[in-house]
Amino acid sequence: MPTRLVHLVVDALDPASQARFWAAALGWEPVVTSPAGEPEVVDVWPPGYSYPDPAAVPLVFVPVPGPKTGKNPVHLDLASTSPSHQAELVARLRDLGAQPAEIGQGDVPWVVLADPEGNELCVLEPRDEYLDTGPVAAIVIDCADPAALAAFWTEAAGWPVARAEPGITGLRSPAGTGPYLELLRVPGPRQGKNRLHPDIAPFPGGSIAAEAARLRAIGATPADIGQAADLPWTVLADPEANEFCVLTPR
Repeated sequence: MPTRLVHLVVDALDPASQARFWAAALGWEPVVTSPAGEPEVVDVWPPGYSYPDPAAVPLVFVPVPGPKTGKNPVHLDLASTSPSHQAELVARLRDLGAQPAEIGQGDVPWVVLADPEGNELCVLEPRDEYLDTGPVAAIVIDCADPAALAAFWTEAAGWPVARAEPGITGLRSPAGTGPYLELLRVPGPRQGKNRLHPDIAPFPGGSIAAEAARLRAIGATPADIGQAADLPWTVLADPEANEFCVLTPR
């Protein structure tokens, strides 16, 4: 497996504030990872976590100007273990600053909220498949063709298909731990740059150039999101135009 999913990047107007919300929401810890004097980047991961262990997918909050507009094509689903736990989690998130969100979900057993900067999230009802994922059940990507996009992401993330149902395909680390990466059929075109995007990296000894070329050969395309020309990573888009970065080996 030449590359693997290592974290999820979240654009933020206020990375520190967003990191505090999500650390409290998940029971994780915020860690400032940017060098002194540079714009603040804050990672959020479980206590005692050893990056990039697939037992969790850290959240990386980066400063990006401009507020969110429209529904995010990528969002997090949070797991619950019982109806009372689901209710407690919703109440705790509301106390932390989350608000109810309406995305046309109708009458569903899960609860849709938005974090303090408007990013949608779902608090799921108890489901057996998520009992061992930790607090994040799934990273969900809206798409037109889940099965076709899964073929790409099994190569990019290094995660095989763990379950496939009509309209949704779930990938999971080959270690069988941590959250799912779920590709969900949602009609309608994507608008603008994703405010959440996955980053992948080669294993130690790998090559960004070689892996970027491999992914372009199976459907990735170069992406311009205003990044500087001298960055040490490569920005691509998957076959449905979702941006992701190929990072240095780790």
